[in-house]
Amino acid sequence: MFNQLRSFNAVAEFGSFTEAARRLRISQSTVTLQVRELETRFDVELFHRQKRKTVLTDSGHALFLITRRLIQAQGEAMEFLQSSKGLQTGKLRLAAVGPFHATEIASAFKVRYPGVDIAMTFGNSKHTLDAVTDLRADVAILAEVAEQPGVVMEPYSRHEVIVFVYEGHPLFNCDSVSIKDLADEHFILREEGSTTRHAFEKALAANGVQVNNVMEIGSREGVWKAVKLGLGISVVADFEFVPAPDLRPVSIDDAEITTNYFIAYLKERRSAPMVKAFRELAIQTAPKLTALP
Repeated sequence: MFNQLRSFNAVAEFGSFTEAARRLRISQSTVTLQVRELETRFDVELFHRQKRKTVLTDSGHALFLITRRLIQAQGEAMEFLQSSKGLQTGKLRLAAVGPFHATEIASAFKVRYPGVDIAMTFGNSKHTLDAVTDLRADVAILAEVAEQPGVVMEPYSRHEVIVFVYEGHPLFNCDSVSIKDLADEHFILREEGSTTRHAFEKALAANGVQVNNVMEIGSREGVWKAVKLGLGISVVADFEFVPAPDLRPVSIDDAEITTNYFIAYLKERRSAPMVKAFRELAIQTAPKLTALP
């Protein structure tokens, strides 16, 4: 039964019987037979089979949500057994809102567990949290978002939100400004899911200040490039600002605008060796750590 579910999950994940067989290292006929046996035994259609495409039915999609967790559990069982050898092998899947904290912890992790592969993905806080809940990441570093059932979010660090401006802008020679000094300025902001943007706009509203959102860009690199080109100014968490001759950070001295960062993982995976090891290193490398439980 498990082999049949494993074959089904592979076809659902990779979109074809051929690729599923290659990934499982068994013959395509075996994969086809196991899936067919599953459908026959329970009188259910799991795939719409077309000439060059395999598409999940509604029943297949519902089963895939379950088998994904089953395969994850199998992986955790293997991970647990490997932990007796000190995490000599395995793969850590890390999702983060940016490379700054993530790279530091990942580097320390790699030094301690050189046999473990590390895969990092980046996105805004919502996308990063989704990666954890969808089992695409073992652990995440993200800014404050609405809590999700079954997800633990441990405080990691807190940072000030600052403005950064391009050379030639009237604020370029300022160390700090009042939030009211930003009224009507042209701003380049991240997408709606950005926690830094949310904290900044919340502060603007609280102080009755309006700015001109002239452009929205869905990547940190894109925002920086637009600011360098003089299209507007922007905001960033202080630790993410990278010094450059033509860019200058400017603090906001009369408004407390901060973003809180967390280590997030599924509650049911708290004791998983990869997650546990990552948390331990996060504690050691946290720049402004709030004590973890």
